[in-house]
Amino acid sequence: MPLRTITLLGATGSVGRSVRDVVAENPQRLAIGTVVGGRDAEALARVAVETGARFAALADATAGDALKRALAGSGIESGAGRSAVLEAVARPADIVVSAISGAAGLEATFAALLPGRTIALANKESLVCAGEAVMARAAAAGARMLPLDSEHNALFQVLGHEPLDSIRSMTLTASGGPFRTWSAEAIANAGPEQALRHPNYAMGAKITVDSASLMNKGLEVIEARFLFGLEPAQLDVLVHPQQVVHGLVTFRDGSVSAGMAVPDMRVAAAHCLGIDGRLDAPPARFLDLASGEPLTFERPDLQRFPALGLALAALAEGGAKPAILNAVNEMAVAAFLAGRIRFPGIAALVEAVCAQDFGAARAPQDVAEALAVDHDARQRAALLLSRAPFAAT
Repeated sequence: MPLRTITLLGATGSVGRSVRDVVAENPQRLAIGTVVGGRDAEALARVAVETGARFAALADATAGDALKRALAGSGIESGAGRSAVLEAVARPADIVVSAISGAAGLEATFAALLPGRTIALANKESLVCAGEAVMARAAAAGARMLPLDSEHNALFQVLGHEPLDSIRSMTLTASGGPFRTWSAEAIANAGPEQALRHPNYAMGAKITVDSASLMNKGLEVIEARFLFGLEPAQLDVLVHPQQVVHGLVTFRDGSVSAGMAVPDMRVAAAHCLGIDGRLDAPPARFLDLASGEPLTFERPDLQRFPALGLALAALAEGGAKPAILNAVNEMAVAAFLAGRIRFPGIAALVEAVCAQDFGAARAPQDVAEALAVDHDARQRAALLLSRAPFAAT
């Protein structure tokens, strides 16, 4: 099989690390040519040198000089700002890994959808904010969209070549996060330190807080609706603390198939990068069911974790509501991490803004519309955050 070149968007994050591990395990089949990061020039420079990339770009336009200094003598080209990120995306590559966190990854993901490209998608917000537009663009361009999130990747593998009308429902699993067994009162008094203690994964702060609130699972359900073309009523969530079963597909004949693996993003990354021929897994990444604890499942408690219910309601309402929900949640999580609101304030802020009148806001048809919705929702969230009652929420 010929060497595949990779553009890695979000190269310094947790998904980026997983992808780099898989590439290092399969040097005869994979090579990273371009890396993109957020604002940490030193970290991106280290990744660029270690992977042998030819081009490195930072989203932060003010960090360009720092990146050039960090790469001095390496021969690696670099740039910073929006134009540099889009230049990175336009460079030749067989696979583009889209792992920039949050709505910030939407424009780069959309630009990456070129003929013949394979997109390994770990930026769920691209589909949450503009699912219809992204999937339509992918189909029109002939780009192949592969899910790199563990849950969606498991469902994708389970489906194989089964037709859409053979599916009765899909179930995504959630670990339950650090507060799974906590009382509502204890959750209300939890601070960032407690929320950032995910039981199974080492991830960035924002997604870890989303996992604690179960908002992450709600965003993943919205992503699955567009990725697999199902109706909202066909999607379900189960809490599964062991995180061995990542997804379940129930077929119309009553049979159920499960996607199982150790809880490690490198498994999904290996599948996406080796889509036309399985790759070797990093060491010790194989599942041993006999040596693990019993597998348990439970329904999510929407009273203690209202964020999941808000996400499901946004999906059911449709239009621009998922994009609004995502924008406000990003604002709310940032406020919580900064100590401006308490943990219940995250869901409270999302609920308050989503309840406002946005008119007949249709589902965004392109990046510009999605970003306009995002901007409007963030302004409304900022206004509420500036008012004293929210600080105590």
